[in-house]
Amino acid sequence: MAGGFAKDGAVQDQIDATIEDAVEQARSRLPCGESLEECEECGAEIPEARRKAIPGVRLCVYCQEVEDKKQAAVAGINRRGSKDSQLR
Repeated sequence: MAGGFAKDGAVQDQIDATIEDAVEQARSRLPCGESLEECEECGAEIPEARRKAIPGVRLCVYCQEVEDKKQAAVAGINRRGSKDSQLR
């Protein structure tokens, strides 16, 4: 039960929106199309098992790990820190 000027269920709505945004973000990062035989970053061969396991793969394991670390450093949605998301 929300108090003040926030409607009932506002907190749950905010949680649901955060989850929906995170799912959409994750789906947008999934590879699609035909897998490459060579990494588009370093040119190393991408093993057949990896190409079969991840359709549309474009990076070797090492380059994918580097990319994932970059994404983790900048990823995230902080609705609490956003002035527009404060429940009033």
